[in-house]
Amino acid sequence: MNVPSADNTAPRKALAVQPSADLPAEAGRESRADREAESRRQWVAANRDRVRELNRRWRAEHLERSRQQNRDSMRRAAERRRHEEEARARGRERAKRWREEHPDRKREYQQRWVEENRDKIREYYNRYYAKHRDEVNARGAARRDADPERAKQITKQWADRNKERRADLQRNRRRDPEIYQSELEANAAARRLKRTLARAGLPPRSLHPATAAERRANERDADSYFNDASLPEHLRQFTVLAESLTDHMLKNGTRMREFAEAYLATRARMGLPSVAVEDIVYARAVEIVTERMRRIDLLTGRDVVAAVRSTQAEVRRAERQWQFEQLVKTVVTHVNRKSARYAVDAEMENQARAHRGKPRAPVESLVVQLAIQEALERLQTNTLVVEDVRNAARVAKLQLAMRFRGLGDNAGKPTNQRSIG
Repeated sequence: MNVPSADNTAPRKALAVQPSADLPAEAGRESRADREAESRRQWVAANRDRVRELNRRWRAEHLERSRQQNRDSMRRAAERRRHEEEARARGRERAKRWREEHPDRKREYQQRWVEENRDKIREYYNRYYAKHRDEVNARGAARRDADPERAKQITKQWADRNKERRADLQRNRRRDPEIYQSELEANAAARRLKRTLARAGLPPRSLHPATAAERRANERDADSYFNDASLPEHLRQFTVLAESLTDHMLKNGTRMREFAEAYLATRARMGLPSVAVEDIVYARAVEIVTERMRRIDLLTGRDVVAAVRSTQAEVRRAERQWQFEQLVKTVVTHVNRKSARYAVDAEMENQARAHRGKPRAPVESLVVQLAIQEALERLQTNTLVVEDVRNAARVAKLQLAMRFRGLGDNAGKPTNQRSIG
């Protein structure tokens, strides 16, 4: 087959594109389809009830086909939603990668958008704050409580930048006559108290102003303590521990101290360092008491320390009361047994006072004083103070009132003792 080569072939004239004769027919069909679709829409809109009835009858006659169409439609809708979600996910991933690769451009865009949409951002913030006021305030309080120094610094910086606005806020607040009057009364009361304390020679009133962060922390601690479901059982265990420890020490305090001294002697023989007797006494007492208690699972070390302190205070009070009663009893016994000698000594003391130009003292006071001096030399009074001794003298004097009347009748009679001086 002879095929002309490209070299011997003369250039051909390009074929002109002629308009197709089918274009007017296609345009006519499209316009006719549009008119039919519009006519159909108008007919459907005018015959809603009839269309609904025809559809219901068709579904009733072709139930399986209707269900299959519904399933196919739901499947296509689900597939379409899945594709759309995948496309959105791919878009988010691309945007995330772009932000990570171009942080400077992202920051510039955000800053530019913020500068261009100040009013919109303020509107967003105000609308969100109106709906979530409590949550926003709680987050702000938690942030300030987490770093109080920074919060204080930010507040000071704001006050320095906005002095005029701060002054306007204060003036607006004082425009309320009730608030202004209450502030004036509070300031006047503080000045009066300061002057009163100064005239009385007392130091000025010292108050520790609790900040809002401290008050919130105290409220949280109180809520966590009082809302604890185990609090009643915890208090019961602590009360039982404190009462049992106090009873044990009051009944067996002497024996516990003997045990502690023997234990210290053993440690000394073994070359071990010395330990305070009180520590050994109460450590052993706590061990004995806790072994007898039914439950101690909620008690902590702080609870044990508090119980020990309470017991020590109660033991000291009981020992002080016992020594006070022993002193009164001993004084009364000495006066009853040695009233004659005390009367003579009292008369000699009055003669000596008269010789020195001093007034006579009541005989009963001198007798009780002599009896107390003798009792203090024999009794253990390490927990008593001077006021306790004075109270013991008053109590003993009241108990010996009848005997002092007899001593008073013989107070002016001369004695065979030689005068002092």
